[in-house]
Amino acid sequence: MDLHFSFIVPVYNRPEEIRELLGSMALQTYSQPFEVVIIEDGSIQSSETVVAEFREHLNLSYYAKSNSGPGSSRNYGMERANGNYFIILDSDCILPESYLDKVNDSLQNQFVPCFGGPDAAHPSFNPLQKAIDYTMTSIWTTGGIRGRKKGVGKFQPRSFNMGISKEAFEATDGFGSIHPGEDPDLTFRLWKKGYDTKLIPEANVYHRRRLNWNKFFTQVYKFGMARPILNKWHPDTSRITYWFPAFFCIGLLASLVLLVFGIFWGMLLYAAYFLLIFMDSLRKYGNVLTAFYSLLAVCTQFFGYGYGFLKSSFWLTFSNRRPRELFPELFFKTN
Repeated sequence: MDLHFSFIVPVYNRPEEIRELLGSMALQTYSQPFEVVIIEDGSIQSSETVVAEFREHLNLSYYAKSNSGPGSSRNYGMERANGNYFIILDSDCILPESYLDKVNDSLQNQFVPCFGGPDAAHPSFNPLQKAIDYTMTSIWTTGGIRGRKKGVGKFQPRSFNMGISKEAFEATDGFGSIHPGEDPDLTFRLWKKGYDTKLIPEANVYHRRRLNWNKFFTQVYKFGMARPILNKWHPDTSRITYWFPAFFCIGLLASLVLLVFGIFWGMLLYAAYFLLIFMDSLRKYGNVLTAFYSLLAVCTQFFGYGYGFLKSSFWLTFSNRRPRELFPELFFKTN
């Protein structure tokens, strides 16, 4: 199959991230030509100068537009790309040198109109970045849904590392205006049109995630708020597992209350779980600080996601207003 790849990368006020990403693209061992499309999404800190540094090394297109969110910006880039298969990345990713080879080999062996790849922590990442990577990818936290062969249910690609054919993009009109949640929404619409998806486990990216604790809480809180909206739009994709972070938080609070009455078994179960997280993170990264941060990251993820999920579920159940009216912060205006 003759595949011509176009990388689609929206960027918002992060020129140094684009420098890292483009540098890793320039080192790809893939022997065939490929295209890189950068979409400046209304940034104040322009990446144009950085992009110009790589024009001799990469087939680059650069577009600057008003801010409309990552989903709309990806659509904008795909509409202008020359390839027949688009690979969508976040600007804070770095590619291993064999990334495109792994993607091409997998698609040649078993073609699908949409794929996703996992993310990982580069050895150079700091302890907080590694801890957030742990809690977002571990089988003990997310169940492996972000990049394991045996993840829960049918694989849902994520837009930090996602491929989609031109045909599938045109059939679905691409991403919607919700954010976060635009990537599973697109996946569900692809499934409804008969397009299949798969995980390419070898096609990982290093996802730097320049977050602090407040930003991470806000991110997972919005993830939690978006999921009930997706369940409402696509009820056949709703799963009890999406409730687990909320159940975790409720159970932890109940266990603390039981302590007052001298009942310890609940907290013993949680203590065993936290010990498992600490030891597993320590085994993976070999760093005590990262393992400690992993405990904090797990709690931040579960409480942020769980609170957002419960809040969104409540208002969607007991209000007649549309999701966009209830939660305007989750939606970008469409151009």
